[in-house]
Formats: sequence, C-alpha cells, structure tokens
Amino acid sequence: VQLQASGGGLVQAGGSLSVSCAASGRTFSMRGMGWFRQAPGKEREFVATITWVLGSTYYADSVKGRFTISRDYAKSTMYLQMNNLKPEDTAVYYCGADVRGQSHSYSLTSSPNYDYWGQGTLVTVSS
Repeated sequence: VQLQASGGGLVQAGGSLSVSCAASGRTFSMRGMGWFRQAPGKEREFVATITWVLGSTYYADSVKGRFTISRDYAKSTMYLQMNNLKPEDTAVYYCGADVRGQSHSYSLTSSPNYDYWGQGTLVTVSS
C-alpha cells in the first residue's frame, strides 16, 4: 500500500483546512487509516482514526469537536477536515494505514499498529 498525503498549507488561526490521503496498491487489504502529527521538537502524536469498512472513528481530545475524519471507500482516500485551527495545530500531518487488523479499533490510536505511512504534509497555523 502506498499513501500520498496532500492539502497542507498556511492558514490563520480560526480558519479551516482539509488534508487528504490517497491510497494505492493493495487497498483491499486496508483495515483502518489514521492521521498523526508531529510538531517541531515534539514526538508524533495521534490525531484521528477511522476503520475502513465500518467507518468507526476516534479523535484525540485536543481536536475533538474541531476536526472531522472521513473516507471515500470507492476512491481509497481519507480526509481530515480541520476547523477552528489553532497555532498549536501546526505540525507535519502523516497518514497511516493498517492492514494487519486490530482486535479492537481503538488500537488504531497507537502508531505502532500501522503498517504503512505517507510522506506527510505541513500545516502551519499563524496567530
């Protein structure tokens, strides 16, 4: 599975931005996808995840109510709609895909449970 993230950019605080992650290759094997982010000098952190077939979602507390994760099953593409952006949302956003499957979908909040990663897309929120 190959992942291509896109859609990052510069936005003012309070604004909105949408990022996408297009999957190719053996997409039929995907069980879940997720977004993680890494700010300068910080570790990669979980943002949101979605199971591929049922569309079950989980969000980090820091983005709950502001971000919405979704997927287009036919296009093998995952999206992250980000509203009311804050300067602390500034980071490189990475998308990941799980093909092994998890005993519980909540496991997708943990990055070691992902098998493939995209290259990342930079989101910068100015104050």
